[in-house]
Amino acid sequence: MKSPIITKFFDPDTFTLSYIVADPNTQQCAIIDAVLNYSPNSGRIQTTLADKMIAAVKAQGLSLQWLLETHVHADHLSAAPYIKEQLGGQIAIGANIKVVQHVFADLFNAGSDFHMDGSQFDKLLDDKEVFMLGDMEVLAISTPGHTPACMTFVVADACFVGDTLFMPDFGTARCDFPGGDVATLWDSLQRILSLPDQTRLFMCHDYMPAGRELQWQTTVAESKTKNIHLAGKSRAEYIALRKARDAQLDVPQLLMPSVQVNMRAGRLPPAEDNGINYLKIPINKIASA
Repeated sequence: MKSPIITKFFDPDTFTLSYIVADPNTQQCAIIDAVLNYSPNSGRIQTTLADKMIAAVKAQGLSLQWLLETHVHADHLSAAPYIKEQLGGQIAIGANIKVVQHVFADLFNAGSDFHMDGSQFDKLLDDKEVFMLGDMEVLAISTPGHTPACMTFVVADACFVGDTLFMPDFGTARCDFPGGDVATLWDSLQRILSLPDQTRLFMCHDYMPAGRELQWQTTVAESKTKNIHLAGKSRAEYIALRKARDAQLDVPQLLMPSVQVNMRAGRLPPAEDNGINYLKIPINKIASA
């Protein structure tokens, strides 16, 4: 079984890992979870990391086929539409994006012009749907729990887990966002851990606990035996641990801007009558630890 060629990128401001995943035979590639740099203090957007990914695609002689989002991120803005403008490709996400849109459209009073049918994306992916990346098959697995629309992508021996799972020394995803559910996440994690032991798992985040060096790749076998939230835990024990952990967590710094943009496939809310785009902050509507 041939393996894809994988190039990783890291955004230290949001601890996010993005990937270029290429079919070595056809030079077709996908970009997974691209980051748009955003300063919450000034409201300014930059394309520093996205431009690095664009340059890498060109330098490797690749053709961009897909811009894949593992979920509606709550910690960074997606650069997918910006990259699409430069390189083409289709933006894809799990079909349950519609559930997320319904939840947050009300919170942000998105208005009648905001369609809650996922039509902002080029492709909505169903559970167990297989699509092609060049000559390689990509399996989309629905893995909700962190959010309803979380999707894991499997390309040969490589699996991109989004926020569902972290490196073994950091554990698993939080489930306290609207639409999240701890028991559902446990079931989703079992789907990932049922893949062959040698399957490589690629992280969407690494927070480098205890000041260790950046890590972004583990395996199914290592996650089953060493993950601090999963190894030796029963379903009930995991649910209790995760709920206790979530009760101590504060809201991510970029939750408000990220969700408003990412539920629109990475596009800003429409400009108002003065020609300026605004991001809203609902007051006293999101709980904090």
